[in-house]
Amino acid sequence: MASVNEHFLSLPGNYLFREIAQRVEHFKAAHPGAQLIRLGIGDVTRPLPRAAVEAMQKAAAEMGEASTFRGYGPEQGYGFLRRAILEGDFAPRGIGLSPDEIFVSDGAKSDTGNFGDILGTDNRVGLTDPVYPVYADSNAMAGRAGELQPDGRWSRITYLPCTAENQFIPALPRERVDIVYLCYPNNPTGTTLSRTELQRWVDYALAHDALILYDAAYEAYIREPDVPHSIYEIEGARRCAVEFRSFSKTAGFTGVRCGYTVVPEEVEVSTADGKRVSLNHLWNRRQSTKFNGTSYITQRGAEAVYSPEGRRQTGELIGYYMGNAHHMRSELLRCGLEVYGGTNAPYLWVKTPDGCGSWEFFDRLLRDFHIVCTPGAGFGPSGEGYVRLTAFGTREDCLEAMARLRKGL
Repeated sequence: MASVNEHFLSLPGNYLFREIAQRVEHFKAAHPGAQLIRLGIGDVTRPLPRAAVEAMQKAAAEMGEASTFRGYGPEQGYGFLRRAILEGDFAPRGIGLSPDEIFVSDGAKSDTGNFGDILGTDNRVGLTDPVYPVYADSNAMAGRAGELQPDGRWSRITYLPCTAENQFIPALPRERVDIVYLCYPNNPTGTTLSRTELQRWVDYALAHDALILYDAAYEAYIREPDVPHSIYEIEGARRCAVEFRSFSKTAGFTGVRCGYTVVPEEVEVSTADGKRVSLNHLWNRRQSTKFNGTSYITQRGAEAVYSPEGRRQTGELIGYYMGNAHHMRSELLRCGLEVYGGTNAPYLWVKTPDGCGSWEFFDRLLRDFHIVCTPGAGFGPSGEGYVRLTAFGTREDCLEAMARLRKGL
């Protein structure tokens, strides 16, 4: 009989957002007339930028003609998109990269989960806490996380608490870690690191020969000048960091699926006998074997995001969601709640009132206000006592949700 990868059996019963979906479905079945407002999962609600739609329509038409039809594309991404990424996302910030350091994919979630394929299972992993669940779960699947403890922590993961007491700025680990996941602007707290704070992490990685896996999926939402958009704005980062980017929240591609990962040639890891090997070459080998590339149609749509029209339309999308965030933040504060985020990110991290637990407050918002949030405890032990609200809803839903809370709280 075939055997199972038993690391999967150690995972919690449900992925966080599946658990939320089940609770919501049970509530809807019991209350069929309830008008729910979903501010839990970070999915977008506005249509795609018109420039991207037109580019994909044109690309689809090309696929219907023999003279312009394309089959398999390069696993790393078409040159036209990789060049557009370099010229649009990095060159304006003085960051020099080559096309061979860009790997186009079907999204940052896939890449952050899959990147562990090329890393040894004996690595010690450091995670900020609370944290995007994929980081912990994918390491548990690979066997790096150890055993799940009663307090929700994994035995072989080093947790770096991010709380109101430390202004959500993680302290450098006291014990050695080999891999550190950083996500900024942060999901779920919506908070950021300044250049000085991020430089401390790069310096730590260089001093301890550690690898930083940097998730910059929400960089387009940054508004404050001292917040870096890329880790490669920090001196030395090319030697110790891999960066993940996404078109999902920037251009509304959650249903289209496109992102990319930057793996500089200088980033190296060691073999058991101490030899140094390039992560870039290993990731290229992994992608060539396990991935057939993002579709040509999708990549033409992503390329159009960098056109003048695409930039303007994308900016309008981001402005719309950040307008939601601004309104939600001000109204939640008026309700007397303690609120973080919503300034450089489309997420609001809300302290539950009166010592209420995360899932308890989730149930209260669902029952009394018909609002769906995300319990902070689902993001890690330090998330207990908070809930996350997203600003990705429609303007009407955000206004109505805040009106309900203002009236009821």
